[in-house]
Amino acid sequence: MSVDSEPQAPQQAEQGDAGAAFGVTARLRLLIAERPILVLLVVLALLIALTGAIEPRYLSLRGLRNTLLLAAPMGIMAAGQTVLMLTRGIDLSVAMVATAAAYVVGFQAGAGVGTALLLGLLTGAALGAVNGIGVGVFRVHPLIMTLAMSSILLGLFSQWAQTVLLGATSVDPFVRLLGAGAFLGNLLPYNTLVWAGVAVVLIVGLRSSGLGRMIYALGDNPVATRLAGVREWQVLIVVYALSGFFAALAGVLIAGQTGAVDLRLAQEFLLPSIAAAVIGGTSLFGGMGSYSGTILGALILSVLNTMMVFLNAPQALRQVVFGGIVIALAWLYAAATRDR
Repeated sequence: MSVDSEPQAPQQAEQGDAGAAFGVTARLRLLIAERPILVLLVVLALLIALTGAIEPRYLSLRGLRNTLLLAAPMGIMAAGQTVLMLTRGIDLSVAMVATAAAYVVGFQAGAGVGTALLLGLLTGAALGAVNGIGVGVFRVHPLIMTLAMSSILLGLFSQWAQTVLLGATSVDPFVRLLGAGAFLGNLLPYNTLVWAGVAVVLIVGLRSSGLGRMIYALGDNPVATRLAGVREWQVLIVVYALSGFFAALAGVLIAGQTGAVDLRLAQEFLLPSIAAAVIGGTSLFGGMGSYSGTILGALILSVLNTMMVFLNAPQALRQVVFGGIVIALAWLYAAATRDR
């Protein structure tokens, strides 16, 4: 008996190590699932420290301003993606909707900046509502519907930019101030103030309003939601209209930053807007997530983008990194949710 029992000791030790490793992995997944905001705050702090080590001047008030300046339009565009992902949707047309709104604002500048901004935002909401009709009423898959919308807008504005919209590429001084200006001693950008307003409305709305509860319910269990009497198509039209509105607002801010409007105005923000929502813990399978996480996701991507600029990484590499982040975190959050 004693001879047979001796070889079991190393095996038991290996099993113990494997069990400990599995326990650490399980606890990490549980932490990600239960406290995603805490995990994101740690990641954000580490990225800020790493970026500061690469470029010490980044750890300053000017560095903070530049981070917020870049994160605000991304975070506002990601607001629409967050709401849509909660309903198991997505919007691949946000970049062209943002560009269309910026063109409308430039084209209507002669009518006054207030009227121009209103028409631009309404254009975005209307285009989003068309997406919602396609998805909610005609049951077109969100990827197909929004990709088709993006293609249609690209074709139309490619033609119109050379004809009727030829003089619509300039940006009103107020839009420049809104998109690139700052207050409090040139510390806090105005676009961050706009972003804060969007954040308050969206966080409170998702938590406390009837529409917010229906959005979560629709993403969590669409069959039960329909059986409860909720008209799914109406909810989808509203959330896609909201996505279009947020995309239009982001487009105006981006135009204010760049100082001009062109067909590729917001193209670089499409993938980051999706990545920010995914990083923030919003599930691509619907029903789980919050805009609070998306805010941190946008800040993380802004810091990461700044770091890559300091490292002289090309834009193509940044897109590869953002795409890899989406894939990796989508898998990680799915695994963490499955283990709960």
